[in-house]
Amino acid sequence: MTYVVLDNCIACKYTDCVEVCPVDCFYEGENMLVIHPDECIDCGVCEPECPADAIRADTEPGTESWVEFNRKYSELWPVIIERKEPLPNAEERDGEEGKLQKYFSEAPAEQ
Repeated sequence: MTYVVLDNCIACKYTDCVEVCPVDCFYEGENMLVIHPDECIDCGVCEPECPADAIRADTEPGTESWVEFNRKYSELWPVIIERKEPLPNAEERDGEEGKLQKYFSEAPAEQ
């Protein structure tokens, strides 16, 4: 089992989860985070920390495609190990439908 970041992170990018991760398996894109599935130790401490409720165990229904999504971008984006401020419109975008199609950026975070 591993944990994955789902599309509700897009355009929010809360980083509370990063602060509690004991193995630094979060990677940062321009407008979302992902978890490297091979680095995640399945501890689950990140899941309740996400204000956008965007982290799920890969055993939950509907998460299958998100494992490969997280793997792909964790291999392209830089690791993030410190909490940052969420994106400016995070509260407004939280829970919005269709965020992957509307807002997702493949670009890595600026360092």
